[in-house]
Amino acid sequence: MSGELEVRGLGKAYRRWGSELRRVASWFFPGVHPQHEHWVLKDIGFSIAAGEAVGIIGQNGAGKSTLLKLITGTIQPTVGQVVVRGRVAAILELGMGFNGDLTGRENVYHSAGLMGYARDDIHRAMPEIEAFAEIGAYFDQPMRTYSSGMQVRVAFSVATAFRPDLLIVDEALSVGDSYFQHKSFDRIRQFREQGVSIIFVSHSLSDVRTLCDRVILIDKGRVLKDGVPDEVVDYYNAMITEKENAKLTVEQRRARNGWLTTRSGSGEARVADLRLVDAATAQELAVVNVGQRVELRLQVTVHADLPRLVLGYMVRDKQGHIIWGTNTWHTHQIVEAPRAGETIVFRLPFTCTLGPGSYSVSPALVSSDTHLSDNYEWVDNLLVFDVINVDRDFFIGSTSLDARFVIERNDVKVM
Repeated sequence: MSGELEVRGLGKAYRRWGSELRRVASWFFPGVHPQHEHWVLKDIGFSIAAGEAVGIIGQNGAGKSTLLKLITGTIQPTVGQVVVRGRVAAILELGMGFNGDLTGRENVYHSAGLMGYARDDIHRAMPEIEAFAEIGAYFDQPMRTYSSGMQVRVAFSVATAFRPDLLIVDEALSVGDSYFQHKSFDRIRQFREQGVSIIFVSHSLSDVRTLCDRVILIDKGRVLKDGVPDEVVDYYNAMITEKENAKLTVEQRRARNGWLTTRSGSGEARVADLRLVDAATAQELAVVNVGQRVELRLQVTVHADLPRLVLGYMVRDKQGHIIWGTNTWHTHQIVEAPRAGETIVFRLPFTCTLGPGSYSVSPALVSSDTHLSDNYEWVDNLLVFDVINVDRDFFIGSTSLDARFVIERNDVKVM
């Protein structure tokens, strides 16, 4: 069995007929229409290959949860078709399918039984399910006494007790504590390595970047974008800002080095130049050594009189994780009342304590602590540089800690 999924021309409408007679008449007479019709999803089409991890993102109300319910068969489509090849395990709305009067153990038998597993198989898997959930004596208490986090633990444990062909995870995991989130993501990664297809819905865009091979952006019930994670996530971030300000434009371009540049903003101030240089010689750098003293130099041209100007930086690794970020609002270095035609230079000296790898710098020109009020210009991945380790002891990770082992034997320091 493969975990392939095909969604063809899918649509879901909620209709108000006004009377039962009118609804029944529509079965026989095509000219009879509902009094009111609201399409939550329309013309959705995509496919997921075996072993592929696909993220689905979008604002609240975009139709993400409805799409998952259609895929799992919880609700039926108005038009279109969903074809799933293989066994599906899904964690959708918190507590969906659970009975509050049953214990956790009883709910496991009930939930896994609905997934098609035999009682003997569930019985054999029960010790592992109970151990993974880690809720102790509550496992044999009525589920109505559970916290939301405990419900998530049981739901995830039973959904992943047997290896599915397609695993669907909605926002439910965000309710759990940090420890269980890490534990759950480890299991999801293991499934992915074993060839399980995954649909992952989350507002945590860093998790989406890390876990997914592909991302689908749903907006107003339609597929707005379908592509590689960095392209779709950056576009989504820019789109959110654009909705706050009708003057904004969004442009995307992929450079030869593979990094995608996403530029948005209203244009009252723009980045004229950004470069990374050696702090001592001012020589421009594309490769930096761990521990090297460097400086980011950014030149801004102001195209309109502004009340204030704030520069923000975000440094990300190749996977899109934010390594560091701040802005001049938080450092109390706001440029007050810049005027049209003015050129402003921002310098940021620092010691490179990043680990070996590839990194990007995303600048943002705004008027306050956020880009949601005034976004003059935001450019994702405008500058890209590599870090290498030439003269320090070997280490792994994204940060070079100022750390050295101290070893004592028989209470005597030996090194």
